[in-house]
Amino acid sequence: MNLSSMLKERAAAGRPVRIGQVGAGKFGTMFLAQARTTVGMHVAAVADLNIPRARSQLEMASWPEEQYGAASLDDAVKTGRTFLTDDAESMIRHPAVDVVVEATGDPKTGIRLCQLAIENGKHIVMVNVEADVVAGPLLARRARQAGVVYSLAWGDQPALVCEQVDWARACGFKVVAAGKGTRYHPNYHKLTPDTVWEELRKQLEIEDPKSINLKMFNSFFDGTKSGIEMTAICNATGLESQTEGLSFPPASRFEHADICKPRSAGGVLEKAGVTEVTSMLYRDGTDVPHSLVMGTYVVFEAAEDNDYSRRCFKEYNMLPDKTGRYAALYRPTHMIGLELGISIASAALRKEPTGAPVCFNSDVVATAKRGLKAGEMLDGEGGFCVWGKQTPAPASLREGYLPLGLAQGVKLKRDIGEGQRLRWEDVEIDPDDSAVRARREMEAMFSRPNIP
Repeated sequence: MNLSSMLKERAAAGRPVRIGQVGAGKFGTMFLAQARTTVGMHVAAVADLNIPRARSQLEMASWPEEQYGAASLDDAVKTGRTFLTDDAESMIRHPAVDVVVEATGDPKTGIRLCQLAIENGKHIVMVNVEADVVAGPLLARRARQAGVVYSLAWGDQPALVCEQVDWARACGFKVVAAGKGTRYHPNYHKLTPDTVWEELRKQLEIEDPKSINLKMFNSFFDGTKSGIEMTAICNATGLESQTEGLSFPPASRFEHADICKPRSAGGVLEKAGVTEVTSMLYRDGTDVPHSLVMGTYVVFEAAEDNDYSRRCFKEYNMLPDKTGRYAALYRPTHMIGLELGISIASAALRKEPTGAPVCFNSDVVATAKRGLKAGEMLDGEGGFCVWGKQTPAPASLREGYLPLGLAQGVKLKRDIGEGQRLRWEDVEIDPDDSAVRARREMEAMFSRPNIP
């Protein structure tokens, strides 16, 4: 409850938290819009391969031109302005940078830059959840060993759900399920960047499809982003993936305690202690009233012999299920980059992450959207070939499944049927690729390598 006071103290001492941000996309721009007016924070540099785009993003985020006119990072430190650069590695190595924000969205880039930040003693806020689900448990452990913080990004749903899970456990409740809401229909698993527009325009007020990254937005619709985010939550909280991943049951925000509980108790889950994502659409395509489409939730229960607490669920409007055994707490929305300052301040001032991997419980596996042919090149998240299915990590290791984050720019060696999960042996993989090496090291560290 005192991060803003701590930031003010840093500002008064002339030692603002200095930030080096990689990537000026949507998430990064939302943060920049708020960072400009956050006392005690100084965005010393923004690194992006497209500097003209970074300038236009800053302009869109209401930054005066002179504020991002620093001639160098040293000049930025001296003047309080911001330096724009296309050299992320030099920015990360600069001694003035306290916290690195990795917001590229590319898993291989994220893993490489995260390791560089750790080597250079920088705290890292991993907006790049795609990188986190490929090798986050390894990266977080390396960060702890180096005495720096590796953190999920507050404002994005995984960190918010981690906080809700922590709240429930710290209050003495058992966590039954946790997750978020989304727009989902089973047919969406086949969506591609060419077909997602008609669905996208139903939800967002966007007139020109050329104005957005359709591949990125498609990953939210085809089920991939949900699998990625729930996997990040599992690995940061110890919750587990269900055997077949997410089932996306339709649910209003008031029904989660009835729906997101075990089947043995009348719900849809295979067991307690898992992640689940609810849909704002019924299977006939009609809208669920009062859905949790942009929000997050946790379902919990009091001890079996604690009738008093269960009575309090009802007395204090905690949205209990019909039996009174389970209850839910929800957050109606999330503000992604606008809230990112919480993670940065927490890492720099408290040395505490807003969620970080502690285990390898869940994985995201490349799954065929259609029949694929030998010789095809996979195009990764949100593309034409595969979507990401949440899978228990032990099953992924046992079966040798291919992580979604490594299914970009690799060639198929054999035909794959629609709906099948791909395996490492199905593609041509460079074993010397730095992201592949990090992934293999993580598997060996947290379980066992799935190498034959």
